[in-house]
Amino acid sequence: MNPNEQDMPPADPAPETPAEPDLAAELAALQAKNTELSDAYLRAKAEAENTRRRAEEEMSKARKFAVESFAESLLPVTDSLTAAISIPNATPEQLLEGVHATLRQLTQALERHKVVQIAPPAGTKFDPHHHQAISVVPAEQEANTVVAVLQKGYLIAERVLRPALVTVAAPK
Repeated sequence: MNPNEQDMPPADPAPETPAEPDLAAELAALQAKNTELSDAYLRAKAEAENTRRRAEEEMSKARKFAVESFAESLLPVTDSLTAAISIPNATPEQLLEGVHATLRQLTQALERHKVVQIAPPAGTKFDPHHHQAISVVPAEQEANTVVAVLQKGYLIAERVLRPALVTVAAPK
């Protein structure tokens, strides 16, 4: 033995410091929290995916059946036209009366689905958002006003489906 070793007291095994059990407990707590958060994340991700899938299915069904109500409201118009052509000896007056009745049915069906005519009366200020000027003509009325409607336009829920074709008064 080395003479210096005799003078030294035997080395004590390193005592556990109080920090080590705290670190182990903290590590276990963090791992449990990590597991909990991972589980919550996976559940939230699955829920978001299910919500997205359900929304896609609903959109697909909405697109597929969007015109169902509109088509259903046009069926009486189809029935009226079919009845009109099935009368073998109809007079022109009867046919005209039937056409007027059918037009009323069609107009009502369109209005139920928020399709509204654009037919500005003469003298109405020209609106490029709702009217399309086909020509400018000299007229006795104020400039840039509608003189005549050549073809009615239509709005669907406040959006222009087709502008009215109009002639406009020329500036004097």
